[in-house]
Amino acid sequence: MIKPLGKRVVIKVAETEETTASGFVLPSSAKEKEQYGEIVAVGPEIEEKDGVKVGDTVFFKNYSGTEVEHDNESLMIIEHKDLLAVLA
Repeated sequence: MIKPLGKRVVIKVAETEETTASGFVLPSSAKEKEQYGEIVAVGPEIEEKDGVKVGDTVFFKNYSGTEVEHDNESLMIIEHKDLLAVLA
């Protein structure tokens, strides 16, 4: 597992498939990445008052963070300041 440093989180980005009106399925690789996902790890500087924890679904800024591949999973490492909201 990846353990982020500082005030960063690791997010498993949500993957969705889209179907066109004619029935073609567009895989997530053919379109822009979603801007939300589930937190799978938090850095040591993330505190309870920061409002995020492992298991939360969060929305993040477009073009933020760094994409990494780990154990055949697409993950994002994102700074806490680039998180926009927690899905309640």
